[in-house]
Amino acid sequence: MEKILRVDMTRQTTVYEDVPESLQLFGGRGTVAKILTDEVDPACDPLGPGNKLIVCPGLFADTSAPCSGRISIGGKSPLTGTIKEANAGGIAARKLAGLDIHAVIVEGQPDTNRWWILSISEKGAALLSADAYAGLNNYELSEKLRKDFGNNIGIVSIGTAGERGYPNSTVQITDPEGRPARAAARGGLGAVMGSKKLKAIIVDYSGKPDWQYTDKARFLKAGKAYSKGILDNPVSGQAMPALGTAVLVNMTNASGILPTRNFKTGKFEHAEALSGEHIAELQAQRGGKMKHACHPGCVIQCSNVYHDASGNYVTSGFEYETIGLMGSNCGISSIDTVARLDRMCDDFGLDTMETGCTIAVCMEAGKIEFGDSDGAIGLVQEIIDGTEFGNLLGKGTEATGKHLGVARIPTVKGQSLAAYDPRGLKGTGVTYAVSPMGADHTAGNALGNPTVDPTKKDGQVELSTQLQVGMTLFDNLGMCIFSGFCTADPENLQHLVDMFAAKFGGDWNVDKLMGIAVQTLVMEKQFNKGAGFTEKDNRLPDFMYTETLDTVDAVFDITDEEVANAIPF
Repeated sequence: MEKILRVDMTRQTTVYEDVPESLQLFGGRGTVAKILTDEVDPACDPLGPGNKLIVCPGLFADTSAPCSGRISIGGKSPLTGTIKEANAGGIAARKLAGLDIHAVIVEGQPDTNRWWILSISEKGAALLSADAYAGLNNYELSEKLRKDFGNNIGIVSIGTAGERGYPNSTVQITDPEGRPARAAARGGLGAVMGSKKLKAIIVDYSGKPDWQYTDKARFLKAGKAYSKGILDNPVSGQAMPALGTAVLVNMTNASGILPTRNFKTGKFEHAEALSGEHIAELQAQRGGKMKHACHPGCVIQCSNVYHDASGNYVTSGFEYETIGLMGSNCGISSIDTVARLDRMCDDFGLDTMETGCTIAVCMEAGKIEFGDSDGAIGLVQEIIDGTEFGNLLGKGTEATGKHLGVARIPTVKGQSLAAYDPRGLKGTGVTYAVSPMGADHTAGNALGNPTVDPTKKDGQVELSTQLQVGMTLFDNLGMCIFSGFCTADPENLQHLVDMFAAKFGGDWNVDKLMGIAVQTLVMEKQFNKGAGFTEKDNRLPDFMYTETLDTVDAVFDITDEEVANAIPF
């Protein structure tokens, strides 16, 4: 029987509760939305005692479904002021599911400055002193925790950025090798965890889980067929395992939507030096690895392990978004520089996307020049050192840009855009505008969709709505959104429905399954309304409507009235 683990940081108590019926068919992002709308005042201070930190696996985490080991972290965002769910790979979700935990709810705040670790195992849950670990960054922290508690543990942690309450701070999750390289990155949830004085959650489970299915044979059959669909897909089965998400660098550059020099243009003259093809060539020479699973059960394995020129490990999970926003968007052509920046951010606990855009607005303001690798590293080091300017940078792109008087600040609801220029990928631009969580490509990315011209406005609102519902479903299931590429084939979509019915029982079809996602989006919009957001907040930065993106000869021309029709429920 699944349980909710409620952790009261004010009273220093841990209590297991039954999962209410109203929550049983929500997982991951849906669990976050349901708990926050039921239990949190949307007008609360994100870093105050009224906010809650939700940590939970998806609905399929306790199954053999492919790519279903992602974890969701949620709360009210200190960066955007909106509801926020960020998810990541790593090993913690499967371990929580093995312990029959549907969600961990961390609430309240201690009345002392002491730091705590939440230990969860088959023996139960307990709050332990973290005095010996406070002030450590994620790599040293994970090494010490594994030494003290065993190599098998899954770790959910914050670096010093979260301890300081930076609105751009992440929650890091250890991968199968114990490295804190997977980030629930967006929205500053590391600061929410830090506000609770919770340095880390350690999940110790090594048993073989007794996963329950209504119809096990049906589930296994559908799951096997779905896995085949993933591997037969040319993107998820071939391109991504070979080149990782960096396969997108040359693709977006050729399409004219690769953000370059603070979104001034959509093509970077040195894109090849940042490409997945170049990374694969380097790692073949250096002993790195291109095909790597970020969590157990992943059949795509699009993660990677990046080594430097001396053959030493630098980072893993080196993603397109990091490369696009810290590379081309900053005019930086050195992939080794971008890898070093990625490592610095994972260790300290910063969102690489927000940090890349923050560096770019500094370059736009003339603090350093576009293309200045040493200068970019120096700015991140200022954040780490906690200088006066570093503390400003830790607040993110919008705060930094406004302070420096930059006119072109690429944010929506306070969160920086992802690495796709919306003037040439307008369906994703609609998603940026209306997503309940600020500019978020994982909420509904239109890249590669063959049904609409990405540079024209026709059909973009409808496409974004469909994609947002689909991706919200996968966030409920705890499945990687890349595993959803194959659902363009109706047969594979039916396999997904069959898995759900075989797991939970009852009569299910595509519309009913998508209803879980629709309900999640409705709750998220309801929360934001209570936090004071209106339709006027659902728009891109002004320069996107007035400055032509030269590479596609277009502005973002979808009106506020048209955007208002996206996710209309």
